[in-house]
Amino acid sequence: MHRAPTDLAEDDMCLDGHCEHNADSLAPDATHGDDSGAGLGRRRLLAAGVAGAAALTLAPVSFAQAADGSSGGTPPAGSEVTRVITGFLETGAADFVYLPVEVPEGVQKIAVSYSYDKPAVPAGTPGNSCDIGVFDERGIALGGRGFRGWSGGFRTSFEISNSDATPGYLPGPVGAGTWHVVLGPYQVAPQGMNYRVQVTLTYGEPGPAHVNKYPPQRAKGRGRDWYRGDCHLHTVYSDGKRLPSEVAAGARAAGLDFIVSTDHNTPASHGVWGEYAGSDLLIITGEEVTTRNGHWLALGLPPGEWIDWRYRSRDDAFGRFARQVRRGGGLVVPAHMYCAYVACQWKFGFDDADATEVWTGPWTYDDEHAVSTWDQKLGEAVRTGKRWLPAMGNSDAHSDPQVIGLPHNVVYADDLATDSIMDGIRAGRNWIAESPSVKLKFTASGHGAQAGIGEKLSVPADAPVDVRLDVQGVPHGTVRFITDEGQMHQESVDASGSGTVVWRTTASLAAYVRAEVRHPMADGSPGQGNTMGDALLFGPMAALTNPIFLTTTSAPRG
Repeated sequence: MHRAPTDLAEDDMCLDGHCEHNADSLAPDATHGDDSGAGLGRRRLLAAGVAGAAALTLAPVSFAQAADGSSGGTPPAGSEVTRVITGFLETGAADFVYLPVEVPEGVQKIAVSYSYDKPAVPAGTPGNSCDIGVFDERGIALGGRGFRGWSGGFRTSFEISNSDATPGYLPGPVGAGTWHVVLGPYQVAPQGMNYRVQVTLTYGEPGPAHVNKYPPQRAKGRGRDWYRGDCHLHTVYSDGKRLPSEVAAGARAAGLDFIVSTDHNTPASHGVWGEYAGSDLLIITGEEVTTRNGHWLALGLPPGEWIDWRYRSRDDAFGRFARQVRRGGGLVVPAHMYCAYVACQWKFGFDDADATEVWTGPWTYDDEHAVSTWDQKLGEAVRTGKRWLPAMGNSDAHSDPQVIGLPHNVVYADDLATDSIMDGIRAGRNWIAESPSVKLKFTASGHGAQAGIGEKLSVPADAPVDVRLDVQGVPHGTVRFITDEGQMHQESVDASGSGTVVWRTTASLAAYVRAEVRHPMADGSPGQGNTMGDALLFGPMAALTNPIFLTTTSAPRG
């Protein structure tokens, strides 16, 4: 998800891989032939079974005939054979429609293109939108080994060979057996959807094997320190318009120490990042897992690892894939939980989450809601004694003018290494910054002890605790201290953007304290967080911290 700026043309708006493209208009009863003259026309639907997904499987497409139309034998090297399949999907179609393709021996490359009609629909009614991807002869089992690529709705065609593949797809052998082209009709108009799929096989010897260039797991850090990084970024390997080289350059220009690659539903970009990492930039591999009931970030995946997305919250499959991520040392992070786009709103709950994204791109109303929900989860954690959920913020940048690093995370880690960064986020030792110009330090001190972001301060119940925030880079910024009771202190800094705010409390009054730094309101006023009214209470966020927890102890300090 990324909110499209208002100055973008409609054709430039992408919704998490569901970018709309021009499609051929197909008559309801159209029948298309292949190059051998045998028309395949509409495919009858067969019973399907892909665990965790509502699915349909079409009748298989055969390439048994040779290029000259005769039966038997392998066509000569370099020859191509094409089949064209058309069909119709009613409103309420399955989440995924599988087209089996019987690939014979001796195929060097598979190429697929598709289109679908887009009839006019009444205002407020979703029109046709359809994704595409492919699984190879190893099968379509949920979480299985057969995945070979996904481009959502961002591309109308793709190719796969041993040496190369369209971005979003995995190079490798085109093995004999049943491949499956998968259509994802995530929006179907009331009139239904006419679709057309063209599959072309090129025969010949496979080319040299593709060589992946995975990024190293460590960069030249500063030892234990605060490191800045954007953990939600897209490239041309899913629905972004930036090349990996451009994303890496943008990260360096933004003063970031690390980034996480999170292309939608595919690890295809993992194998190119090694060329763009360096001693000054750690590049961590990941994926944005785009389900029909919300999107989540799989951060810190082993390079090349793929996480399946073909399930809804009612399928009880999310926990399985969350465990897969954690087994590899990664993190599970729900993304943009209140995004209003189709299939983006988060429905899986937070029991299997390691952190949650509460600020995505430029600050808007859905971020306000996300922060409120996260704050409620903090209250639940201190009430029940269960694990608390750290907050993150990321840009979700896809293309210009979306800004890499707006916002980003500032993580306290032992080193600039993948495992250290994941450990810092997992522990909540991070805060969120709008830009590298924003700097802060947040501590709580009392009874001879001090704690920082994500840490716990244990003091006698009534011992004074001084909460302190030092901030730079937010002219006329409004500092807020928020506890389990709500906003307890507000104070503004001057035009220099630098200042120190101190507030005193006790552990008997505050179970946790977190800080926000807000820009002024549009009229220049600081805003007021504990009043009611029709207007927004505050200006956009400039910085947001994870909490410091205050616990009580009766034991005196020696």
